[in-house]
Amino acid sequence: MTKSSHSAVSKTLAISAIILLGANLRAPITSVGPLLDQIIQTFHLSAVSAGWLNALPLLAFGLLAPVAPIIGRRFGLERALFIAVVLVALGTLVRSIGQQWGLWLGTLLMPSGIALANVLLPPLARRDFSHNPAGIIGLYVTVMSVTASLASGIANPLAELSGSWQFALGIWVLPAMLAVALWGRRIKGLPRSEPVSPPQSVAKHLPDAAASKLRSPWRSALGWQVSLFMALQSLSFYTLLGWFTPYAISQGYSANEAGGLLFCYQIVAIFVNLLGVSLLKKSTDQRLLAFCATLAIFIGIAGLLLMPHLALLWMLITGLGNGSSLLISLSLFGLRTHDHHQAAMLSGMAQCVGYITASVGPLAFGVIHTLYHAWQPALVVLLLSVVLQMLFAALAGRNQKI
Repeated sequence: MTKSSHSAVSKTLAISAIILLGANLRAPITSVGPLLDQIIQTFHLSAVSAGWLNALPLLAFGLLAPVAPIIGRRFGLERALFIAVVLVALGTLVRSIGQQWGLWLGTLLMPSGIALANVLLPPLARRDFSHNPAGIIGLYVTVMSVTASLASGIANPLAELSGSWQFALGIWVLPAMLAVALWGRRIKGLPRSEPVSPPQSVAKHLPDAAASKLRSPWRSALGWQVSLFMALQSLSFYTLLGWFTPYAISQGYSANEAGGLLFCYQIVAIFVNLLGVSLLKKSTDQRLLAFCATLAIFIGIAGLLLMPHLALLWMLITGLGNGSSLLISLSLFGLRTHDHHQAAMLSGMAQCVGYITASVGPLAFGVIHTLYHAWQPALVVLLLSVVLQMLFAALAGRNQKI
């Protein structure tokens, strides 16, 4: 095999591994929402316990995010991502065995793997596809959106066909095992770890390189602005994902109809990604894109509050906004940093702050609904969080670097 053909095979393997890992980053989570009522009935969970079931993955995302860059440097990005997909497969399997301890243990293991991948995939794209990292990010976000929406859409039909919600959750261990096999092949022959410090070939081309490499996003106002933009986007996305089915059922929709609406909510992100990657490549300033994305979320949630009978329209609009916001958030990790090492630091910070903040959403939504015995107060609070996101869209979208 010639050197050029070997390089082409390596690139194909790298892209395939990223795509398959992307397919496992949201589907195991989005499959829970449509089945939440059945899970509550099986284990006699309270509304607060159900809120924790939705919140725990986000807490795992947030708490493990700062650790992910350390694991990435210690073992190398590829080996760390292999560990990630093994955790996803194991957690998905354990969660679906039908025991309450397995439900909770799997709900901790599975998002622990996703947390590592959330942080380490953007810097991997920045390192290996430096000519077009936004394109690679857009590709795996698109795959992530397709499988996430598919998981929501088929969860109830699968549970009805099999007579078991456990089967509807457990089927997602199959793509996870495929990803384990592909990433296992990819790490063969790799060096034991990546260098901890940035390459000199990169550093010498940057002004004040030593300072820029050592500057922590935690000490940067811009780092906090990017992190809080992602936090508020994640809060609205996961709150709707976890609680929309009970809300829709209360408005007269069936469980299958609610699952279909969640499918539409997420599948629309595909079209956003195709257009968004092109717009991000052409723009040096992302303020307008980020503001418009956030405005769409506001309009959609306001529509659900005021005219729930048009839920399909509002879920499509909200999905457009959340899909755009996620793509912008992930792209900002590279756009606001100097190299993939600093991008990993910002990715870890943003996802730590973002997902810990977002975990408050499902919990608070459930508590407010329980206190007022109505959905409207909880939706109003969710709208207020979107108004805050508009502020951070204007700040994080400026063309600056940490």
